[in-house]
Amino acid sequence: MQRRIAHLDMDAFFASVELLRYPQLAGQPVVVGGRRGALAGDSLEDFPRLRHYVGRGVATTATYPARALGVHSGMGLMKAAALAPDAILLPANFDDYIRYSRLFKAAVAEIAPLIEDRGIDEIYIDLTEVPGETVALAQRIKDAVRTATGLSCSIGVTPNKLLSKIASDLQKPDGLTVLDYSDIPTRIWPLAARKINGIGPRAGEKLDALGIHTIGELAAAAPETLIEEFGQHFGHWLTEVAHGRDERPVVTERETKSISRETTFERDLDVRADRDTLTDILVQLCDRVAGDLKRKGYVGRTIGLKLRYDDFRTVTRDITIEQATDDAATILAAVRSCLKRVPLDRRLRLLGVRVGTLLPPGEAAPRPPQRGENLRLFD
Repeated sequence: MQRRIAHLDMDAFFASVELLRYPQLAGQPVVVGGRRGALAGDSLEDFPRLRHYVGRGVATTATYPARALGVHSGMGLMKAAALAPDAILLPANFDDYIRYSRLFKAAVAEIAPLIEDRGIDEIYIDLTEVPGETVALAQRIKDAVRTATGLSCSIGVTPNKLLSKIASDLQKPDGLTVLDYSDIPTRIWPLAARKINGIGPRAGEKLDALGIHTIGELAAAAPETLIEEFGQHFGHWLTEVAHGRDERPVVTERETKSISRETTFERDLDVRADRDTLTDILVQLCDRVAGDLKRKGYVGRTIGLKLRYDDFRTVTRDITIEQATDDAATILAAVRSCLKRVPLDRRLRLLGVRVGTLLPPGEAAPRPPQRGENLRLFD
């Protein structure tokens, strides 16, 4: 039996949750990011606009009308303001995002229990042995998610995880795409090579330099050329994925040893000139790691920091705290201690936060420092 693997991705998840709280913003360009602040009442005119933002914060996500103006996650808010000055700016509320994440996953599990959790807003689902015609089954899952949360999602269903990840993005938002191996030449090969999950900015630039821009061009490239340019393992992998080959199973359970989040910047950031931007990014990373811990039911004692410099050197530091925690502010305080033990004399291209030594929940955390206290981390 050919596998039926689905990838479900919630549509503009954080922003969509915010629209449940502020339905009057439906259809408006909305950007989620920056720090918490007071929000006004019911009128559109009462909400803060990007044009009034001053600082070096980063967009967490954006609604599709804002994306149509060029705004995307990870973009500096000042740059976003230049592209979409009338966009509404909302602060992130991770407690709500975690709650809705649990709701949509529980709704899917009622229909198809073989689920691989890939983050707060996406999952893989093995539908191979679930009764029902594929399109009708995928629509049933989408309807269940909307009933449970009021939110839309996009689903791609194909014979493997690689293709399903690509397919779920083809008709966003509220998309449903079903592909088979026979669809690869017409639906997959015309796409940009960077659409393959695992081909990052550096690999993409190298492929561009080789004249390889699409997945089809990658599939046509000589395997020995790719191995010569990228090494045995990655070069062979590029050939395999370009032809849509992926035998990875949907992993429903695994022992979690640590939980981490990291981000690579669009440009290398200077510790002094971009201090506020780096601070906002680090706060967001701690928020997301804390959210992942709560969602997966863990607390942790070992908190680590990862930095990559502009010369691609990577350093890590960690600290073990007395009481295991899943609290974002506690994680942030520990990360600040780690920061004091790394050299900050070069520009940075990546930041990451990790929590390890994981335990079941239920252990009380110490009083966390209040947000707003000593938030200038890169002094």
